[in-house]
Amino acid sequence: MRDRDPNGPPGIPPPQGSGLLDLNLLRTFLAVYRAGAFTAGARVLGLSQPTVTTQIRSLENQLGRELFERLSRGVAPTPFADELAARVMEPLDALGPVSGGALLGESDAEPVHLAGPAEYLTHCVMPTLAPLVDKGVRLRVAFGLTDDLLDGLRAGRHDLVVATLRPRGRALASVPLADEEFVLVAAPSWAERIGSRLAAEGPAALHGVPLVSYAEDLPIVRRYWRHVFDRRLTCRPTVTVPDLGAVKAAVVGGAGFSVLPRYLCADDLASGALTLLNDPDDPPINTGFLVQRPGSSTNPHVALVRDHLLRSAREA
Repeated sequence: MRDRDPNGPPGIPPPQGSGLLDLNLLRTFLAVYRAGAFTAGARVLGLSQPTVTTQIRSLENQLGRELFERLSRGVAPTPFADELAARVMEPLDALGPVSGGALLGESDAEPVHLAGPAEYLTHCVMPTLAPLVDKGVRLRVAFGLTDDLLDGLRAGRHDLVVATLRPRGRALASVPLADEEFVLVAAPSWAERIGSRLAAEGPAALHGVPLVSYAEDLPIVRRYWRHVFDRRLTCRPTVTVPDLGAVKAAVVGGAGFSVLPRYLCADDLASGALTLLNDPDDPPINTGFLVQRPGSSTNPHVALVRDHLLRSAREA
């Protein structure tokens, strides 16, 4: 068994040779570790895939340990790699701005690539961006589903992602951004027909009322039924459209009822275009998370956008 350096971190053997590890090799290791593939890690670093492979092999030779198991698609970190990543992740991320990114002028910074759900970014984020533009920040905004966007984050296509769930593992840093409340709504014409029956009969009062949904499997509506009514949803959608804004438009037009984020229909509820069918003491809440791409702190504007989004969410 290799002797440990009494002054070094426990569990990580000292490197062979000079005893000093190249920070560039450690950065390459961390990029591959977070991206889950040599090719994706190379894209994040702006290097070629053969260069990344050579650097990982060099680091493995210096440490005398295998870092990744090569798979048919990507790589899997060894337990030693998990331990090494836990040791170097925070100090390397902290060194990112010092290594050159923070020295860039305002006009030299790369655009910040921000992604998230179309409805949330459109209604809650885009109206708040003017102060960032005034500071010279350039933004590239993309929409999509959380799983796909997190894959893009790992591959280096995004800097920041607004996610509808917390990413698993330690590779991606995330912080709670905001809570979204879900509400049961319909046009006033349907609300008048249902009247007070919902309070007396529960969800049975909605039998025969068309359901408008984001997807065929009714993820938002099913969650509302479980949380509020404590029962399984049995009806099927009459209309499905993969855009919450379009769902709201259909409901406003009288197509039926739906469950929507409150932020999306707050103005329509205030104007009377929509009616709240139920007002439970404990409505279903979903927490959104702001997730940052590993290594993107080398762009000083990423921190500006991140801090602005967190501050705007707190003040909303």
